[in-house]
Amino acid sequence: MSTAIVVGSGPNGLAAAVALAREGVQVTVLEAADAIGGGTRSGELTPGLLHDHCSATHPMAVGSPFLRTLGLDRYGLRWCLPEIDCVHPLDSGEAGVLYRSVRETARGLGVSDGRLWQRVFGHLADGYDALAEDVMRPLLRLPRHPLRLGAFGVQALLPAGAVAALWRSARARALFAGVAAHAFRPLHRPATAGVGSLIIAAGHRYGWPVAAGGSRAITDALAALLADLGGGIETGVRVRSMADLPPADVVLFDLAPRAVADILGDRLPGRTARAYRRFRHGPGAFKVDFAVEGGVPWTNGSARRAGTVHLGGTYAEIARAERLIHAGRMPERPFVLVGQQYLADPQRSNGDIHPVWTYAHVPHGYDGDATEAIVRQIERFAPGFRERVLDMAVRSPAALEEYNANYVGGDIVTGANSVAQLVTRPRLARDPYSTGVPGMFICSAASPPGAGAHGMCGANAAEQALRHLARARAETGRTRKPSSAQG
Repeated sequence: MSTAIVVGSGPNGLAAAVALAREGVQVTVLEAADAIGGGTRSGELTPGLLHDHCSATHPMAVGSPFLRTLGLDRYGLRWCLPEIDCVHPLDSGEAGVLYRSVRETARGLGVSDGRLWQRVFGHLADGYDALAEDVMRPLLRLPRHPLRLGAFGVQALLPAGAVAALWRSARARALFAGVAAHAFRPLHRPATAGVGSLIIAAGHRYGWPVAAGGSRAITDALAALLADLGGGIETGVRVRSMADLPPADVVLFDLAPRAVADILGDRLPGRTARAYRRFRHGPGAFKVDFAVEGGVPWTNGSARRAGTVHLGGTYAEIARAERLIHAGRMPERPFVLVGQQYLADPQRSNGDIHPVWTYAHVPHGYDGDATEAIVRQIERFAPGFRERVLDMAVRSPAALEEYNANYVGGDIVTGANSVAQLVTRPRLARDPYSTGVPGMFICSAASPPGAGAHGMCGANAAEQALRHLARARAETGRTRKPSSAQG
């Protein structure tokens, strides 16, 4: 039986382990932390409330081409949808409102902008499953649906600002800009429209769900499936060098590229080592989890029913804030994401006290305190919020990196989403998962298709590892045949 070691138990590491174990490989996952899950861990950050530690809302995971094949509902994974997916309030009191339904979203944007929203996103949502088969894999390969991918690519390569400019109303432009800002890139840069368009299309196809019982339910379900397949997980095991790895036929690393380079050391080909050490990380996140009595008193009524609320004001204000953090400067009014997961999953609350998940976009490695900036942004659209806060838990970029070493400088998406890295992450190669060391692969969010709890980086890397194992078996068979014949 072939053997595999997977280093790291985030959703990509566990997806890789499951994909290998399904094919009869004996898999062991090594996790440095005391608990599995990477960015999908959940727990009581404030007493009596269940908070997601990082990853929270999952439009890309619920529609993952790999996760959908696993039947994870048998292992307790249940998706819960809020009444409204996302709201982007403005100072005027109006808001852009994103529903799962393209038509309902369009109705809220007015006749002209609504019609355009349907034209831009309706066909993407209708064909999302086919599109995902290509965009959730390395882009430098022969696509399965070339016409659909090509049509999306024209839009995806545009700056988010160029797409936002298509709409007339401030609320429509801001709604798109808030989703596009998930790229952690200045919105005037090429390809920033792609991230926003893909997330919106996924949401219109599947919604923006949360996992019942916290995001940890995703990796708990993967771990339970892995155990049924005969795989094992060891926590509290830190791998710093090759000497820390047990013998195995293949090794997959759910780690940032520099960490892989440190572990493999001189075994790594020079070209790969240089690429991994040059790999660029993006801006950081500054996270604050609140315990809020009575919930957030949003001025806009739709925001009180939304799983996610984006705070950044107009398109111009969001664009300015993203430019500043990319330049290493902290904006007075940063872009802030607010998660109200308890609206879809009430078990996270304790009576009328609710967990409210937030983070602000900040410069890479930001060493200041953004707590007050986050509170001010919420107060701006929900006066009286401050008085409802009973407790909070703060994680700076440094604390996020300590929590998950892949989040270098607070970069929770594991790599800058520049055009070059979107296409060639983590290095320019026919097989981006291969490290260049036979049998060694990278499967973290630094590899295609990038960040999210979708598990596709791990599944794709496992596919390459299985091909390596098949070639190794074929070569072994060829070398044994002559001696067998002589005998």
